[in-house]
Amino acid sequence: MTENRLLQARPRTVTGKRVGALRRTGQLPGILYGRGTEPTAIEMEAQAATRVLEQASASTLLDLELSGLTHKVLVRELQRHPLRRTVEHVDLMKVAMDVVIRTTVPLELTGEATAVKTFGGVLVTGVSEVEVEALPQDLPSHITVDLEPLATMEARITVGDLFLGKGVRVLTDPQAVVARVIYQVEEKLEEEVAPTIAVTPEPEIIGRGKKEEEEIGDEGPAAKKETPGKKEPSGKKETSGRKEPGAR
Repeated sequence: MTENRLLQARPRTVTGKRVGALRRTGQLPGILYGRGTEPTAIEMEAQAATRVLEQASASTLLDLELSGLTHKVLVRELQRHPLRRTVEHVDLMKVAMDVVIRTTVPLELTGEATAVKTFGGVLVTGVSEVEVEALPQDLPSHITVDLEPLATMEARITVGDLFLGKGVRVLTDPQAVVARVIYQVEEKLEEEVAPTIAVTPEPEIIGRGKKEEEEIGDEGPAAKKETPGKKEPSGKKETSGRKEPGAR
């Protein structure tokens, strides 16, 4: 076990609202729970513990020294200050080395996709972590994904292409995309020209006879303008699918 995976803690007696005062003394509050142990309030020297916790993922196996015993633990939750983003509290889960557990493993992308350099493509990333099942000692802390094999346009790396090591079962969809290269989209502004419709001009009426004017006048007043979306009532109800009595 390397030094950056070791946490040293002691039992904590300060709880509730007094925890804020504990933090001001440079201590980091936390809790330990898990298989074969009762939930135990703990505290650690904040600066040293933070250096370890900032490098740990949900699948990084850590050693926790507490009351003369060493426990194998995983980080289950980190609580941070909303503004300073400093670690305010940590939940640690004790694991049994002979029991399979389920957790997530983060993906770390390295290198540059060949198609991006050669063809000017755009790299698009997908999932950033995968869900796995494994014994605690078989869990990788992260998975390194080399982007250089993306040598052609539309090439992709999926979860099914990843190798997580012996004894690790991947639960994430193997077709889920980790990274792919696509063509660069160029926006072209095309001027839209309304089609021209040839209209035959109506012949101009120079004058009308008296009889023709009387006929036009007898047609009644001009039609009302209809408001868009509003229809005038027709005055006759139509029943769909039914015939009036006597109709054939």
